Amino acid sequence: MQTPGSRNPRPLVVDLDGTLIASDLLIETAFSELGRHPHSLVKMLAALSRGKAALKHRLAAPSAFDPATLPYDPEVLEAIRKARAGGRSVYLASASNRRLVESVADHLGVFDGWFASDETTNLAGIRKAEQLVTTFGERGFDYIGNDAADLPVWEKAATVIAIRAPAGVRKKLALRAAEEVENLPCSLPNWRTWAKMLRVHQYAKNALVFLPLITSHLFTLQGFANAVLAFIAFSLCASSIYILNDLVDLQDDRGHRSKCKRPLACGAIPLKHGMAAIPILFLGALAVGSAISLPFLGVLLGYFALTTAYSFALKRTMVVDVITLAALYSVRVIGGAVATSIVVSEWLLAFCMMIFMSLALIKRYVELAARRDANLPDPTSRDYRNSDLDIVAALAAAAGFNAVTIFTLYISSPAVKQLYSHPRILWLVGPLLLFWISRAMMLASRRQMDDDPVVFAIKDRTSLMTIAATATLLFAAI
Repeated sequence: MQTPGSRNPRPLVVDLDGTLIASDLLIETAFSELGRHPHSLVKMLAALSRGKAALKHRLAAPSAFDPATLPYDPEVLEAIRKARAGGRSVYLASASNRRLVESVADHLGVFDGWFASDETTNLAGIRKAEQLVTTFGERGFDYIGNDAADLPVWEKAATVIAIRAPAGVRKKLALRAAEEVENLPCSLPNWRTWAKMLRVHQYAKNALVFLPLITSHLFTLQGFANAVLAFIAFSLCASSIYILNDLVDLQDDRGHRSKCKRPLACGAIPLKHGMAAIPILFLGALAVGSAISLPFLGVLLGYFALTTAYSFALKRTMVVDVITLAALYSVRVIGGAVATSIVVSEWLLAFCMMIFMSLALIKRYVELAARRDANLPDPTSRDYRNSDLDIVAALAAAAGFNAVTIFTLYISSPAVKQLYSHPRILWLVGPLLLFWISRAMMLASRRQMDDDPVVFAIKDRTSLMTIAATATLLFAAI
């Protein structure tokens, strides 16, 4: 704690989590620690057994914390600026650990002092109120806060200033005199914000569950209905993992050119709301999956386990990460086959592994190219170096052309003659695949590729025309 000098005029005290920043440092540091060292969960639980203050102290590692990337609220910063312009002293008071609070205060350079938790004392609620009353006196300060934990502090403050306060908190604050309460404006998340966090645009990837139906030509009402349910189950499950992955990668995402705009990274949606959405989405996925069949539920649980392992460990291992991404796409195909009771072709699985391996490598290529162009250092969250750019491109091209080779071997097999009346038409699909893969590599090299090649394909006109031409040829060959 840093103590104040002059107490006149009345100082302004500002809360940190959820107020000065649209985030929560306890949640951030916990997921950051788990993302780097999943086995540290045991040590975190041991620290929590000694109290919340001990856990915060355990997680407060300055070397892994960059206050410059935090989502600071512009309205609160403006309130601080006005207070200082009026000759008032301004203090930061937070339940976060002193290491983090001091780092934030030093970074902003606008505070006359700060109050924070230490290894034994969790400076929240009543304890924070007592500390501020001891320092400034009752009604001797104004306070900006955001949630129910700030109610004891507001009771002792002369002026209540709230931002992003829940409805129940605002109702309690309304009992005070109108001139003592001020609500700062803030933007609230809408359905578009939530759709962006859930990554609804990524649901197109789950259309792979329909692939076994299409390739086997078994178009039945029951099969289609089960495929639709499988699509919904994978979408809900995927969204829960997307949110989990965003929580783990918060600090890395804020330094990314496009990921910094994700709702959790930029503070558009509170981290607590994101955490609450994870079990709701996952349980919804399990409910839908169990309605299909127990074998499909097993595939869905395997998908969840593999994506969780990717979020916490596998994505940090070179090459293993892209193999895992390719496997996750293939699991969707397997899930579609199990849901519709269709025996999936080994040719189809081999083709999927190769084509999605290529797309995953293109994704890594785009990320590394962006870093090298911006003269950024090697990524810390991936086991790649900027100098790996050329070999990643070579591997992406090799995997893509191997997929075409597998496709040509498939259409030469006896199985195709049983499924298609005009199998020779399928030979025209090969050049289309070669064109799209080659074009994707060229666009990535020209820095014209989206961060996610699959999303790019959905939005790109030429890619959509290529997909439509391929579908037409497949239909004509039947």
